[in-house]
Amino acid sequence: MFVIDPRSKAPIYEQLRDQLRWQITMGFLAPEEPLPSVRKLSGELGINPNTIQKAYREMEQEGLIYSQPGRGSFVTPATGEQRQKQQDSQMALLEKEIRKAKEMGISRERVEGLTQEIFQE
Repeated sequence: MFVIDPRSKAPIYEQLRDQLRWQITMGFLAPEEPLPSVRKLSGELGINPNTIQKAYREMEQEGLIYSQPGRGSFVTPATGEQRQKQQDSQMALLEKEIRKAKEMGISRERVEGLTQEIFQE
């Protein structure tokens, strides 16, 4: 479900947060669906529970998830405004990655070709 790269310059909580955000935005995690518990995810990924809690806390502040004491964290039902926020967040991530690709010398044509391919699926 998650891929954490310990060699990445991005902190682990950001990697987790970004992957969860993407899964919610793309619909892989449905509204009201429970997220893995902090303890369970910590054991599966071998990372500190505080790191996972930080990612969850930031996502809660963004309105992507909500927590219920004793029950866990859940995907927030998407309203029109929340959906727009999610899309804006995703576009910011996409822009960041495209800029990285450009800096690495990946051509515009290659990025556009990949985009065409994905949207034709």
